[in-house]
Amino acid sequence: MPYIASRVLERELKKGSAELLILSLVEDRPRHGYDISKLIETRSKGALKFNVASLYPLLYRLEKRGWIQGRWVEKAGQRRRRYYKLTLEGKKVLAAQRRGWRGFVEAINRITGMEHA
Repeated sequence: MPYIASRVLERELKKGSAELLILSLVEDRPRHGYDISKLIETRSKGALKFNVASLYPLLYRLEKRGWIQGRWVEKAGQRRRRYYKLTLEGKKVLAAQRRGWRGFVEAINRITGMEHA
């Protein structure tokens, strides 16, 4: 049972941080969905993975909210891809989410004693 509980917690943490992760990755330059997915997996050393079924609906929601802007790009010999970039509103949201996440992690560290480890 402890393993199942940890998987549920992991899934909830992933859901709660997905927007922050995506906004952070498109902050420096436009990226397409597959690139975002692979960067998350690579930078987390495999601890986090987003499948297409969950990533693309999230990208569409972020675009609908005006936090990212998508643009179709076609290159010779490749299929067309939708590249997403951070909007001005998205930059504000990202800054707020980073502050919130930082505060959350600091609070957890204080409670669990990780701050002094």
